[in-house]
Amino acid sequence: MVEDVRQEGGRDHHPAQAQTGGQGLAGGAQAESYAPEQPPRLDWAALAPDFFKAMVRLDAAARKGLDPRLLELVKVRASQINQCALCLDMHSKDALAAGESVERIIQLSAWRESPHCYTERELAALALTEAVTVLTDGFVPDEVYEHAAQHFQEAELAQLIAAITVINAWNRFGVTCRRTPGHYQPGQHA
Repeated sequence: MVEDVRQEGGRDHHPAQAQTGGQGLAGGAQAESYAPEQPPRLDWAALAPDFFKAMVRLDAAARKGLDPRLLELVKVRASQINQCALCLDMHSKDALAAGESVERIIQLSAWRESPHCYTERELAALALTEAVTVLTDGFVPDEVYEHAAQHFQEAELAQLIAAITVINAWNRFGVTCRRTPGHYQPGQHA
């Protein structure tokens, strides 16, 4: 396996250390070593370039008319559920760059326990995100949809559903092809 270690100032530097000032992921004492970075399974974007370009266009179309911070919260939450490390890396950084707070990003995985951190509109979007992402019952519950419909005009709601659907597709590519997190720079794919 290949470990992505960069040379900085004459010493080896792991991506996680680069982002935390050498303190490691936990922000504590210097870690002795990191697990090796897993190589991607498949470079699907290079092998299916027409489809990749179509996904990029679909993503751009889905984001139209949506508040960038709300969009990033939705993308982070869906990516948490789907355990897509690449998308978590990307959209957490994009959320911070869009002015989102660290606290609200951290609380996303437990948003039902910390509703005071979010607006009613954001809570409705997060509930809809979970319902669309996890279709274990085979449907989106009426009460979740109706709650979202109370906070978003129909055109906005259609865009929100489109954005949720698109991030779920990206997550499936990221997880299946084992795309590597830790190297994304905010706005890199804007």
